[in-house]
Amino acid sequence: MYIAQRLNNLPPYVFATIGRKVRALQEQGVDVIRIDIGSPDLPPPPAVVEALSDAARDPHKHGYGGFFGTPALRKAIADYYDRRFGVRLDPESEVLPLIGSKEGIFHLPMAFVDPGDVVLAPEPGYPTYRVPAQLVGGELHLMPLLAENDFLPDLDAIPGNVLARARVLWLSYPNNPTTAVAGVDFFEQAVAFAHEHGLLLAHDNPYADTTWDGYVAPSILQVPGAKDVAVEFNSLSKTYHMAGWRVGMVVGNAEAVGALARLKSNVDSGIFRAVQDAAVIALTQTDEAWLVERNETYRARRQAVTAALERMGLEYIPSSATLYVWVRLPENTPSIEFTSDLLEGAGVSLGPGVAFGPHGEGYVRISLVQPVERIEEAMARWERWMG
Repeated sequence: MYIAQRLNNLPPYVFATIGRKVRALQEQGVDVIRIDIGSPDLPPPPAVVEALSDAARDPHKHGYGGFFGTPALRKAIADYYDRRFGVRLDPESEVLPLIGSKEGIFHLPMAFVDPGDVVLAPEPGYPTYRVPAQLVGGELHLMPLLAENDFLPDLDAIPGNVLARARVLWLSYPNNPTTAVAGVDFFEQAVAFAHEHGLLLAHDNPYADTTWDGYVAPSILQVPGAKDVAVEFNSLSKTYHMAGWRVGMVVGNAEAVGALARLKSNVDSGIFRAVQDAAVIALTQTDEAWLVERNETYRARRQAVTAALERMGLEYIPSSATLYVWVRLPENTPSIEFTSDLLEGAGVSLGPGVAFGPHGEGYVRISLVQPVERIEEAMARWERWMG
C-alpha cells in the first residue's frame, strides 16, 4: 500500500513505543511502575462524574455536540478566565472548546502556516508543537531551553532571516518537560516580540492550576495587548483529572479563534454533550479546597521523588508546578538507553528527555501520576538497580 511521503517526516511517538514495551513486559508477568506519561491517576471531582452520569441518561444529549461547543461551556470557560486570571473574554468570539487541547494545538498550523513559513518552537518541548508544522510544509526553528537561561527561550537570538518568515511562536509555562515557570515580565517581552514581528503567539497553559508552595501561575492573556497577538490553550485533563474525557479550550484573539473554529467545523462534530455538561460543573463548582488537597498530593509525591534522587546523587530542577520532575542524568548517559535499561532491569518506566527534542538529551522526566507508595517503590527499585 502506498503511504504518503509526508509520513517519512513523522517520527514515531516515543511514549507509544514505551507503551508497547510496557505491555510486553506486563504480559510476561512483570510489575511495571509507569511514571513516564502525564496522565493523572486521581479521579475527577465527584460532582463532575455525577454530572456526566446524569447527562448520559438524557436521550437528548447523544447527538452531535455542536461545532463550537455549548453556550454554557463557552460561558463557563470565560468565567473561569475572569475569576482565575482577571482576563475578560467574549464567550461568542474569543472562546472555542476543543476535543482536548492537543486537537487544537495540532490543527493550529493548518490555519496559520503555509509551505515555507516558519514555526518557532521551544526545545525540549511537547512534540505536538513541532510535528504538525512539518506536515503542512512549514519549517521549524527550535528555540533551546537551557538551564543557564532558566529554561526560557532567548527570543533575541532568533536570526532576522528566520523571523522574516515566522508565523507562529509557541510557549508553554509552567513548562513540560522542564517544570520551569515564567513570570509576567517574560510574557510581556514575548507579547512585545510578537507585536514587533507580526507573530501569532500561542501559549499552552495546562498546568496553571497544578502548583504548590504559594506559587500562582499567570496567563499570557493578563499582559496588556496580548489579545491582539495571542491565543492560549488550556485543558481540563490535568487540573480536574479528565485526561480521557478529551475536553480543552483555546481562548484569546478573536480572529485566530475564529480561524480555528472554521477549520474545526470541517474536521469534527464537537464534544459529546454529556462531557460538555460535566466540564461546566468542573469549571464552576470545583471548590478551592479540592484543588489545594490535590496539589498537596502532588507536592508529597514530588518530595518522595526528590528525596530518592538526592540519595542517588542525581540533580533535578527545583519547581513548584506541573506533574513532573526533570532529572539530569550522569554525564554522557543517553536517555533512551538509560530508560530502556531501567525498564528492563527494574520494571520502572521513565520518560527519556530526548523524546522532547535534542536538548532534552541527558535528562529524564518523572511523572507524579502514581500513589506515593508506588512512587517510593519505583525510586527504591531505581536505587537498587543503580547499585
